[in-house]
Amino acid sequence: MGIKVLRAGLQTTVQDLGRYGFQQHGVIVSGAMDTFALRMANLLVGNNEGEAALEITLMGPRLEFEQDVLIAICGADLSAKVDGVPARQWCPVYIKKGSVLSFGGCVFGCRAYLAVAGGFAVKEVLNSRSTYLRAGIGGYLGRALQEGDVLTVGSPAEWSDREMRKLAEQSAGMTALGWGLSVDLFPSYGTNPTIRVLRGAQFNHFAQESRDAFLASPFKVLPQSDRMGYRLKGPKLELSEPLEMISEAVASGTVQVPPEGQPIVLLADRQTAGGYPKIAQIISVDLPVIAQAKPGESLRFQVVSLEEAEALYVAREMQIEQVRQAIALRYR
Repeated sequence: MGIKVLRAGLQTTVQDLGRYGFQQHGVIVSGAMDTFALRMANLLVGNNEGEAALEITLMGPRLEFEQDVLIAICGADLSAKVDGVPARQWCPVYIKKGSVLSFGGCVFGCRAYLAVAGGFAVKEVLNSRSTYLRAGIGGYLGRALQEGDVLTVGSPAEWSDREMRKLAEQSAGMTALGWGLSVDLFPSYGTNPTIRVLRGAQFNHFAQESRDAFLASPFKVLPQSDRMGYRLKGPKLELSEPLEMISEAVASGTVQVPPEGQPIVLLADRQTAGGYPKIAQIISVDLPVIAQAKPGESLRFQVVSLEEAEALYVAREMQIEQVRQAIALRYR
């Protein structure tokens, strides 16, 4: 028993928080694009926040539940329904055996995250269950889900199991538990977002006109964007003079500018090193925001100081800790 894939969707993969500790060997991090949504979905069903969940991109799958489960869907609104009834997001939802979860049109965002109490029991590869598609490792057989796949569910936490047993006696179908995450805690999701950045290592090597244009002009997300990086279209960004560089480490959110002058934002499946000039680095709390930007949408960049970025990061982690403690108190 488990969760059977009736329809795969555009790209549905198993992801956790990433594969760390192997970049010196050329092994990329991978992991969820929107780590906030993944962490919250897991906490809402009683999992460790880094447990493996499904990352669902734009067009979602159709899934049949072969057992009673407790799920949470966070991130993009992809019109999730259970047996044709709209399913609430950002809260725990009990699903009865035999029910079918499907997704419709994309209302907002790009990627939704489906966590199930107990997590998905796929094998770890290099200490992670994340799928790296290009290398064919991790996740479910190293690939996106396909029709006919069956995902095994792990053992749920004590409070999750207790809630499911209680609802199994009371409910004939889908039931939301009646509590969830406040919208006040959501990242600054939105259409045409402003993404906050630090100045990159080579920021001052760009011509003044290019620096000004980078911070004043909109950039469109191109269709050639994927989990490795977003290709953007906007004003041409040029160096003030030729610059010789050696490859150096890059991170999620590094904004590189290749010779043609159009920036590339490196994301979850980024390479481990890069040799293009780096004009900016997206701050950690805004990585979930850009992860939800769709091809065709526009975004802008705004510079903040390192101190501001650190303060925003600490505040966000404190909010997540408060959620964790509130759930623990509710079910102690």
